[in-house]
Amino acid sequence: MNMRKDFLQFLLELHENEDSSESSLSTAELKAMITDTVLGATDTTATTVEWLMAEILSHPEAMRKVYEELNEVVGPNNSVEEFHLSKLTYMNAETFRLHPPLPFLLPRYPSKSTTIGGYSIPKGTKIFLNVWAIQRDPNVWENPNEFIPERFLTDDGTSQVHFNQGNNFVYMPFGSGRRMCAGVPLAERIVIYLLASFLHFYDWQLPQDEKPDLSDKFGIVVKKRDTLIAIPKPRLSNPELYN
Repeated sequence: MNMRKDFLQFLLELHENEDSSESSLSTAELKAMITDTVLGATDTTATTVEWLMAEILSHPEAMRKVYEELNEVVGPNNSVEEFHLSKLTYMNAETFRLHPPLPFLLPRYPSKSTTIGGYSIPKGTKIFLNVWAIQRDPNVWENPNEFIPERFLTDDGTSQVHFNQGNNFVYMPFGSGRRMCAGVPLAERIVIYLLASFLHFYDWQLPQDEKPDLSDKFGIVVKKRDTLIAIPKPRLSNPELYN
């Protein structure tokens, strides 16, 4: 029986050949890759989905519009598929603005001394960009602390989100320019796919209809202070879709 190997198995095999292959991995390299995978992908994705679920559950009108979009794009007799994602525009961006995966982008080190905004930046200085503050700047965003998905929609209902614009310095949850996060396409698809699947298959209610606490706790990844607890109820009438 031919069993497909997963990512971790490949890493362990490379580690076992540490002394006999140029493509081997040392223990330190193995730990670094696993840490990057967990912190840079799994943890940030799970946190972003939790934030988005909390925001939608806190805004009944937004939830109504999300369900309307799911009914129109996916339909009550279908499962969410990857080709649906580009058409699910309503919930595509506001959480990345309010709750970017990393509040501080990875540090940059200028190759030469320069002056930015009247500040002298010596060569080699470690620079952190506070994207959390940038994306809540009241000089740029109207009602910056409010969850308003409509701010990213055009008049015809299409999304005007552009993660890959190298000169967009007011909205850059994944960084900007040549060194922005390489995982943007995957992260965007996974987050929207998970969220769409959760909401398409289930109606969600909070315990005793309480309002979720949107307080956060600071860290490399900014998470909710209290874990979101919600109760799912099957939403679709076709039981085969739940198999």
